[in-house]
Amino acid sequence: MEQIEKIEYLNHLFSYYGVLLTDKQREYFTNYYHLDLSLFEIAESFGVSRNAVFDQLKKTEQHLLDFEQKLGLFKLSQKRIDLIEKYVKTQDMKYIEELRKLDE
Repeated sequence: MEQIEKIEYLNHLFSYYGVLLTDKQREYFTNYYHLDLSLFEIAESFGVSRNAVFDQLKKTEQHLLDFEQKLGLFKLSQKRIDLIEKYVKTQDMKYIEELRKLDE
């Protein structure tokens, strides 16, 4: 996975599972991935080492990946979007039926 794709994927996961993270994890993630601050800048503002920020970000990324593996909310959302797009293009009701089955 390319770096840009990874960042985009992590941001999608964060939008689903960010509430399950600790405050510190959310702040580090937001500072790094949303505000584009360096590890040094984040470390300086929190009074910790650059390595501590790096470790916390890696743990946060792993938590997000674990949440998606267990809960699959992002994957399910993508499946819904795909089925809706197929229905809009074809007007074939089989896509609506598949969409309904996802909610069962």
